[in-house]
Amino acid sequence: MPLEPLTSDDLELIEAAKAEISRLYLEDRHQIGAAVRTRSGQVYAAVHLDAYVRPVSVCAETIAIGKAVSEGERGGAVDIETIVAVRHPKPNEALRDLRVVSPCGSCRELISDYGPRARVIVSDGERLAKLPIADLLPRKYLRPRT
Repeated sequence: MPLEPLTSDDLELIEAAKAEISRLYLEDRHQIGAAVRTRSGQVYAAVHLDAYVRPVSVCAETIAIGKAVSEGERGGAVDIETIVAVRHPKPNEALRDLRVVSPCGSCRELISDYGPRARVIVSDGERLAKLPIADLLPRKYLRPRT
């Protein structure tokens, strides 16, 4: 899968996600921050909502996309350019850096639904790059057309 180098806009998007989780971090509540940039250039950032009953937890990427929709981005049909998620370390972890993490499977589906041309910023453990969402979601489920 071809990785694309990051631009200055991508670095700003990572900083937006880091700023959001740094501002709102609560242990056992909010550990992931995400930021999405739409093709209009708007940036929407959010944190995930953890819950004691796991199925009702909501990922930060989902909330960031929801913010874009609720703000009227393209009439509710968001056109995602780039998205990133970062993880805040827990207090007892030795590594204190906020790190880019890959979206979960459900988020990959949602990103693809709302931004089939979206790029996702990922880490290979040593460097950051971005790649098309289609590379993270091969053989995507497609609804039959009626």
